Amino acid sequence: MATALVIENDPTDDPRRLGEWLTEGGLDLAVLRPYAGDDLPADLDGYAALVVLGGDQRAYPAPDGSPGAPWFPALEGLLRKAVRHRVPTLAVCLGAQLLATAHAGQVERSPSGPEVGPGVVGKRDAADSDPLFRWVPLIPDVLQWHSDEITELPHGATLLAAGTRHPNQAFRLGDRAWGLQFHIECDEAMIRDWATDSTVLAKLDYDPDLVVAACAAVLADVEEVWQPFAIRFASVARGELDVSPRRDLPLLGR
Repeated sequence: MATALVIENDPTDDPRRLGEWLTEGGLDLAVLRPYAGDDLPADLDGYAALVVLGGDQRAYPAPDGSPGAPWFPALEGLLRKAVRHRVPTLAVCLGAQLLATAHAGQVERSPSGPEVGPGVVGKRDAADSDPLFRWVPLIPDVLQWHSDEITELPHGATLLAAGTRHPNQAFRLGDRAWGLQFHIECDEAMIRDWATDSTVLAKLDYDPDLVVAACAAVLADVEEVWQPFAIRFASVARGELDVSPRRDLPLLGR
């Protein structure tokens, strides 16, 4: 069975439903927890895919130059190798921000404020030729929980979905590395854990129970869209889904 390397950056954000969907798609998951002392590999030899999850850390250095977590420089190196060697990659929230910063994109504390709870994003035209996004609805349901945003995509990245407050919601680098600013892995228990001790909700003066209830109400809609998306990613990793760009055939006589 093909194996996906999963990097869990924070104990509160494990693969959860995304892990179940990837397993349904035929991938075995090898989960590393660097926050608990797991060492990251030097390369991705033997892995069919790379999945990088979210966390409460920042993707950009502190004013003194220290990284958001001690393992982030090595993780960014893995993300660069994944794109360079065309290893299928799926990066979620903080993972997407690290995918961006690893390739000279820009991430910073959002001037628009945090984005928390259920929401929607809008597909861009480029999504119609993307092997994962072309079957995603025009305005899919997502779950948001972040204070930082990707303010500048890496050079050559393709924007696949946008938001009104935080524009860069989903993008692709190369032909098989995808970054999602929003969450697709959460279940109600995970969201409740986040809400229980959330400084973000306190700053926004949001009622935690109402936020959890609102998120729980759209979980079925999130699954309807993103479970097939995850299965398609697994198919890419297993070499069963063509990721070649779609090109319209020229009209005869031209």
